Amino acid sequence: MNFRESSTSTQIIIIVGVIIVALVVLNALGGLLSLIVPIILWMLAGTIAGRLLRGSGYGLLGDIALGLIGGVVGSILLRFLGVGFVGNIWLVGNIIVGVIGAVVFVYLIRLVHRDDFAR
Repeated sequence: MNFRESSTSTQIIIIVGVIIVALVVLNALGGLLSLIVPIILWMLAGTIAGRLLRGSGYGLLGDIALGLIGGVVGSILLRFLGVGFVGNIWLVGNIIVGVIGAVVFVYLIRLVHRDDFAR
């Protein structure tokens, strides 16, 4: 085996290794992206819900928190009502679920806690 053959086999091993690493990274990112996209959309939903409930948002962190909580509450509520498929509508469904959940969450807190909460 001469130097040129050794170099070619080494290159093939490196290429196969890079492909394997790339597949593992893409697989990991695919799972991560399936979690990140709804979170980002729920943050947008918090902004929309804040504007619906208050006329202005609750600030950046408040809108983010409201959207995340609204996304969770909306997912649970819509599944309970048998219309959980709404969340499966690509992009728009997550925003709708988040807005519904955020509005329900704020009204429940207002009922239980005090009327001027989140006004």
